[in-house]
Amino acid sequence: MPPPADIVKVAIEWPGAFPKLMEIDQKKPLSAIIKEVCEGWSLGNHENFALQIADATNFYITEKNRNDIKNGSILRLTTSPSVQLHERIQSSSMDAKLESLKDLANASRDITFAQEFINLDGISLLTQMVESGTERYQKLQKIMKPCFGDLLSFTLTAFVELMDHGIVSWDTFSVAFIKKIASYVNKSAMDTAVLQRSLAILESMVLNSQDLYHKVAQEITIGQLIPHLQGTDQDIQTYTIAVINALFLKAPEEKRQVSAHKFFTQYTVSFHDANVIRSPTPINDEMAHQLYVLQVLTFNLLEDRMMTKMDPQDQAQRDIIFELRRIAFDVECDPNNSGSIEKRKSMYTRDYKKLGFINHVNPAVDFTQIPPGMLALDNMLYFARHHQDAYIRIVLENSSREDKHECPFGRSSIELTKMLCEILKVGELPSENCHDFHPMFFTHDRSFEEFFCISIQLLNKTWKEMRATSEDFNKVMQVVREQIMRALTLKPNSLDQFKSRLQNLSYTEILKIRQSERMNQEDFQSRPILELREKIQPEIMELIKQQRLNRLCDGTCFRKISSRRRQDKFWYCRLSPNHKVLHYGDLEESPQGEVPHDSLQDKLPVADIKAVITGKDCPHMKEKGALKQNKEVLELAFSVLYESDEYLNFIAPDKHEYCVWTDGLNALLGKEMTSDYTKSDMDTLLSMEMKLRLLDLENIQIPEAPPPIPKEPSNYDFVYDCN
Repeated sequence: MPPPADIVKVAIEWPGAFPKLMEIDQKKPLSAIIKEVCEGWSLGNHENFALQIADATNFYITEKNRNDIKNGSILRLTTSPSVQLHERIQSSSMDAKLESLKDLANASRDITFAQEFINLDGISLLTQMVESGTERYQKLQKIMKPCFGDLLSFTLTAFVELMDHGIVSWDTFSVAFIKKIASYVNKSAMDTAVLQRSLAILESMVLNSQDLYHKVAQEITIGQLIPHLQGTDQDIQTYTIAVINALFLKAPEEKRQVSAHKFFTQYTVSFHDANVIRSPTPINDEMAHQLYVLQVLTFNLLEDRMMTKMDPQDQAQRDIIFELRRIAFDVECDPNNSGSIEKRKSMYTRDYKKLGFINHVNPAVDFTQIPPGMLALDNMLYFARHHQDAYIRIVLENSSREDKHECPFGRSSIELTKMLCEILKVGELPSENCHDFHPMFFTHDRSFEEFFCISIQLLNKTWKEMRATSEDFNKVMQVVREQIMRALTLKPNSLDQFKSRLQNLSYTEILKIRQSERMNQEDFQSRPILELREKIQPEIMELIKQQRLNRLCDGTCFRKISSRRRQDKFWYCRLSPNHKVLHYGDLEESPQGEVPHDSLQDKLPVADIKAVITGKDCPHMKEKGALKQNKEVLELAFSVLYESDEYLNFIAPDKHEYCVWTDGLNALLGKEMTSDYTKSDMDTLLSMEMKLRLLDLENIQIPEAPPPIPKEPSNYDFVYDCN
């Protein structure tokens, strides 16, 4: 009779004693089981003991996980770690304290231990040790520096592990504790483990409490964090960037803008020159994620301008448009200048048209669309001021073209800014699992504006390459988007490298890439393409089938092979035109032309064929001595089984004829053609048909009739005889 389901047979160890085999009743409370185990070894105070799994995890048995105990498990009776360690870490002995804190750091990963230790007010004990308890050991730091570093490191590690369980609120910590942790980060020389734990604590404080953010922000600045990026320890760099991200994320909007501006104007160069972006070692996933988060948070600072409409009545905003006109056409926008109002209006309208605005009379209306709102105007002004030559060239180039061929700078800038915001996902919160950061955006304090400047010049270049008209505006934008996305995929390390990559992605190159990808089997995954392939495949297969049957109707000369040696005797086989009979017969020699029907006296009705056998399974390959044939002969052998056990045996002259005949015979039997040549022909013909059907024939006139054959030349003197 099997034991009850609630009874589990286990072995229990106790140091210095022989293990015991016990049956544990899962219906009993865990405390009652521990009491029973302790009584078996005459141990008192059972409440100070616990059971743990005797494996590498050493996790403790709790009421929550006790059902995971299986028959045959090995458990270990041990003193209750929470009580034991709570007492040991208060020891006056430095060595005892160090050892107990090390054990505490390891044990704190277990949630059951953490719960019990926290119930004993363990968190408060650790924070007190950090705030004041460690100070009395600091005078020993010079002579016992490694010991002090380890002591503090284990204390902070235990604290981090305990807090990670989410049992205690972060809002309960004092300013003195925050100051102490911040002081470890602000010190120029600090133990690596202590620094790492301190950064982790600061990040958690900022992210988990708005009140703590303000307290932490008073103690530490981004400028104080930057030096930690100069080292080579990637973990320290990762935690440092994580704290910077947390400070950005929790900062009020106005302070976030100021902090970001200060970060990118003062620290971008040092950030890039540090071993973060240019590290010789590969960037790990966590570092990549933190850089991605930093990238997203900084670009999200553009959201406010992106969603701000221009006020057509705001004179300061209108002055920006006047500035664009002044730079482009080198004119002064003096409202008191000579000339009638109508004349000035006409002049402004003409210039705004040249600048490519949609609304020539009041271009401020163009910026009322959100997104991109005022961000587009900011980009245009930046381009005009910082890349003045390129700006003037683009405006004047397009103003000198025909109206329909001009690339409208104003409209292009607005749509391009909107596109760049979509590509960089401005306004979206960072994903928890994404690692997609771009190193080039950390190399310039105005990286988005520079990104726009490169892209607007690309747009103008692509417009010219496409010979676009105003009707092609959306097509050009699609090509530019593809060019930018492909260049970004290559992860350029600098804006100059990004610009160089775009130079290699001309419109012609994009067309080649599109064509190549269109024809690449692996990329034919879109539903319309797959449906087209499925529609075409039966037609192609039928074409291959007809070709195979036509070849069988033409017939083939086969050699006769004896079991002893190869003989120069031949026989011929062909399929009748109605595909119902195989005609075959012996020949004296290899035929030079078509073999007459009356010379093939033997016939085999296709209806009598039962199967086609290939390779070593053929009867003539199983005959005595046949297995000594070389591998080539085995690969060319096939047989036709008819009636009960009659065979017509073949040795094809080459691989091509072998495939043609096995395919043709299988087609006659209604079976699938599976030869290598069928697969090759299918790929070739299908690829060709797909290319023809997907061919871009826009604006190409296809003649109704074929072109006439040219007249013969008057002489052939141009022919050169190589012999």
